[in-house]
Amino acid sequence: MYTKIMVPLDGSVRAEKILPHVEEMARSFGSKVILLQVVEPIVTVSSADVFVPATDSFSAKLEQAQAYLNDLKRKLQEKRIDAETRVIGSTIVDAICEAAELEKVDLIAMASHGRTGAARVFYGSVAAGVLHRVDRPLLIIRSRED
Repeated sequence: MYTKIMVPLDGSVRAEKILPHVEEMARSFGSKVILLQVVEPIVTVSSADVFVPATDSFSAKLEQAQAYLNDLKRKLQEKRIDAETRVIGSTIVDAICEAAELEKVDLIAMASHGRTGAARVFYGSVAAGVLHRVDRPLLIIRSRED
C-alpha cells in the first residue's frame, strides 16, 4: 500500500515520536523510509540593511542534520527497514511538499508538536502548512512533552 514513506524530522525527541509508527508500517508494507530534515537558511542583516546568508553556520547546520539522519538511518537498517536520508536547505513547508512530489512518496508521516493558541499562531504549524498543500496521504500524530 505504501511503498515510500517520507518522515520530516527537526532533530527533536518530540518529532521522533512518529518513528515507531513508521517502523511498523514499513515492516508491514515493505516500505522504503525517506528521512528528511529541512534546514532553513540563516540570514543576517548587515549595517547597510542588506540580507546576507551566513554560509559557514548554514553549512555546519546542514552537516549536523546529515549526521543526525545518518544515525537514524543506521538504526532503521539494523531493524531491516530500507531507509534513505535527505537534507534540504529551504523553507520548511515548501521543502517538505516539494520533496514529497520529487520522491513520489505515498505517505508523509510526521509528529505535530501540538501547540495551541498564541504559540501556534506565533510559531505557525508545519503540520497544518503541509496538510493544506500536499496531494497525498498525511499521517500526523500529536507529540506532547513527557
